[in-house]
Amino acid sequence: MATDIEQRTLRRITWRIVPFIMLLYFVAYIDRVNIGFAALTMKEDLGFTASMLGFGAGIFFWGYFLCEVPSNIVLHKVGARLWIARVMVTWGLISGGMAFIEGPTSFYVMRFLLGAAEAGFFPGIILYLSYWFPARHRAGVTAFFMAAAPISTALGSPLSAALLEMNGVGGMHGWQWMFILEAIPALILGVVVFFYMTDKPEQAAWLKDDERAWLVKAMADENAGKGGDGKHGIIAGLANPRVLALAMIYFGTSAGLYTLGIWAPQIIKQLGVSSMTVGFLNAIPPIVSVVAMVLWSRHSDRTGERTWHVVLACLAAAVGLVVAAGANSVVGLIAALTLVNIGISCAKPPLWSMPTMFLSGAAAATGIATINSIGNLGGFAGPAMIGWVKDQTGSYSGGLYFVAGLLVMSAVLTLLLARSQKPQVAGSEATAH
Repeated sequence: MATDIEQRTLRRITWRIVPFIMLLYFVAYIDRVNIGFAALTMKEDLGFTASMLGFGAGIFFWGYFLCEVPSNIVLHKVGARLWIARVMVTWGLISGGMAFIEGPTSFYVMRFLLGAAEAGFFPGIILYLSYWFPARHRAGVTAFFMAAAPISTALGSPLSAALLEMNGVGGMHGWQWMFILEAIPALILGVVVFFYMTDKPEQAAWLKDDERAWLVKAMADENAGKGGDGKHGIIAGLANPRVLALAMIYFGTSAGLYTLGIWAPQIIKQLGVSSMTVGFLNAIPPIVSVVAMVLWSRHSDRTGERTWHVVLACLAAAVGLVVAAGANSVVGLIAALTLVNIGISCAKPPLWSMPTMFLSGAAAATGIATINSIGNLGGFAGPAMIGWVKDQTGSYSGGLYFVAGLLVMSAVLTLLLARSQKPQVAGSEATAH
C-alpha cells in the first residue's frame, strides 16, 4: 500500500515530467516517420523505387545504432537537460534539411545523419525515468511516454497529408514544406528543454522538502539492490545474455513499429483512396492502441507480471500483420492494422521495465542504449525487406509475413528469457524478466 508521501510525490513528479516528455516524443516520432507520408508524392518527384524508399527510411537506424551507446553515456555524465536539448536542436536542423534532398544518395545520407542526431533521445528518456520513478511504477509511466508515438501518428497523419497539399507554394513541393514545417517544433522545444528539465531528484526545487527527501531515499535504496557496477557497452552487452535477449526481442517489435510508421500509408494508398483519406484512415489504429497500451501496462504494473504481457502482445501484432497481408478492403485492412498497433504498443512498456530492474547507474545508461541500438535495427530490417519484396513481387504480403515472423521470434525469446532467469531470481521479480 502506497503511503501518503509516496502518492503525493509520485503525483507531483508525474505531472511535472510525463506530459513534457510525451510532447518531446510526439515531435520526435513525427520527424522520424513522416517519410512515410512524404513518399506518397516524393517517390514520383525523385524517381524512387520501393527498395530505395525502404532502404533510405531504414538506414536511419544505422546512424542510431552507431551513436546510441556513446550518446547515452554522455547523457549520464552531463545530465539530461543539456544533452536532450542538444539532441533535439540537431535533429530539428537535419529533419528540416530533408526538404532539400535531390536523389537517392542525398536521401540516404540525410536519413543516416537524422538517426545519428536523434540517437540517445529515446533510451535517454528511459534512463531519465529510472532516476525519478521506482521500478514498480515504471511500466505505467513508460506507457504514457510511449503513447506519444501512436498519438503522433493519429494527429500527425492528417497534418502531414494536409501539408502535402501545399504543393507548388513558393515553388516547392508539398513534401518539402512538410519536412520544413514539421522540423520547427523540435528546434523550439530543444531550447525549452534546457530551461525546464531537472537532471536528478536532488536538484528538484519544485518538490517539497519531504517529497524530495522521500524520493532520493527511495531511489537510493532501489539502486543499492541492483548489480549496477557492471559495464554494458555494445561488446560487453553481446556477452550478457539478458541484454542480448532483450535487444533481439526489441528487434522484432521495432520491425513491426516502423513497418507501420513507414509503410502503412503506402499500403492503405494502394486501395485507391486519396492522400487526405490515407491521413485520416492511418489515424484510426493508433487512437485505439493508446487506450489499450495504458490499460495493458497498468495491469502489468498491478500484477508485477512482465513476460506474458510482452508475449501475448507480440503474438497479437503478428496475427494482425498476417491478416493485413491478405486484406483487400479498407475496413479489413484498418481492422488488421489496428490489431498490429495494439500489439506493438502494448508490448513495449512492460518490455522496457525489464532492463532497469537489473541495471542502474552507468550500467543502465549503456545497457539500455545497447538494447535500444541493436533492437532498433529491426527498424531497418522490416521496412527495407518490405520495400525489396514489393519490388520483386509487386505485393506487400511477403514483407508483412517476414515482419510477423520477427514478432513471433520476439515472443519465443521472451518466454526463453523468463525460463532461464527463474532459477536465479527469487520473489516477485521472477516474472519480470
